[in-house]
Amino acid sequence: MVGIFLGVLIVLFLLGIPVAFAIGYTSLAVIIAASGLKDLSFDLFALKMMEGIDNFSLLSAAFFMLAANVMNSTGITDRIFGFCSVLVGHLRGGLGHVNVVASMIFAGMSGTAAADAAGLGMVEINAMLKAGYPWRLTVGVTGASSILGPIIPPSIAMIIYGWLSGVSIGALFIGGILPGVVIALLMMAQIYFVAREKKIPLQPRAPVRVMVTSFQKAFLSLLTPVIIIGGIYSGIFSPTESGAVASAYAILLGLVIYREISVREMSRIIRETVEFTGILMLIMAFAAVYGWLLVNLRIPQMIAEELIKISSNPLVILSLLTAFLLVVGCFMSVLVATNILTPILFPIIVALGVDPIFFGVLMCITLSLGVCTPPFGNVLFILAAITKHPFEEVTKAVSPYLVPILAVIILSIFFPQIVTFLPRLMH
Repeated sequence: MVGIFLGVLIVLFLLGIPVAFAIGYTSLAVIIAASGLKDLSFDLFALKMMEGIDNFSLLSAAFFMLAANVMNSTGITDRIFGFCSVLVGHLRGGLGHVNVVASMIFAGMSGTAAADAAGLGMVEINAMLKAGYPWRLTVGVTGASSILGPIIPPSIAMIIYGWLSGVSIGALFIGGILPGVVIALLMMAQIYFVAREKKIPLQPRAPVRVMVTSFQKAFLSLLTPVIIIGGIYSGIFSPTESGAVASAYAILLGLVIYREISVREMSRIIRETVEFTGILMLIMAFAAVYGWLLVNLRIPQMIAEELIKISSNPLVILSLLTAFLLVVGCFMSVLVATNILTPILFPIIVALGVDPIFFGVLMCITLSLGVCTPPFGNVLFILAAITKHPFEEVTKAVSPYLVPILAVIILSIFFPQIVTFLPRLMH
């Protein structure tokens, strides 16, 4: 049965069947193989699909995507980049540091790497190339820093994991903060040494007056992550409500305060968000049936028993699962992989006594690396389109700057407190 679960799914992916239908057809094949064609109940199939998406928490994914789309269509990204430039632009490799810090801030609004790369990417790349930064450093840092999008909250992947596992989405969000900050600091250290080696000239420190002016321009934009994280941490609103607040705030900035989008443009943004949400909900509906079948046929327990035969040491099992997730991330999007793998892996890590909050964040970070790895890394395709350079060249440029993320993944396995410290402090 495991062969049908994974084999049919992989074959359908390779044939180019859309993700949602590939998961649905696989679930159908499993039901037929398990109970026969005569006992096939389409009513039950439909009911499980509806149950799968009948969850208030899932609304937050749509809201955060709407907020990101609004911000990408206004001058919010320019304001953020401008403020970060006067803040850290004077350091060795200044605009590289600006790139990372801006991505950290934007990650606190968007929830996906693609939104970061598409929104900030053009601004960051143009500024760095214009200042004389090497092309590989520019593209490499831009690609790698976009991975902070699904790590620093809010994170759509964490929302999906929390929904499927029953783990607190707010705790997952808080758990992603410290790993995200550590990754950013390691990236900035790497940029410093590369910039020193390549003798990139220092920019003068911005005068206090310029810093104040830049901060004033960006202040309302910078409030977005403060509202999201502060609201969740203080208990003022839930993750879903924070998504609604972030969307409303972004629309207020774009339409009323900055006046950089029209009502017609706003209708286009809403339409695109609805299309994305519709696709995501269809994937999640079919994934709910897939997960229900996994649990009923005891597939996770069977896999857990086989893994324990290899070793009963949680560190060994975690290392094996992490290596597996790294490979999966190369071939599957973060959201799809989270949908498919959470029902399989969650019972295994619970049986091993691994903290589910820690594993959720680790899984998100590990799978997120796939957005910058061939053959299907969507951030690589976005950067190739922006720079008009071949996919292979973009891949070579980004690869060295993925080392800090790999380092944090390894550190987290041995020191899970990197993830769990803040959630435990919150409670």
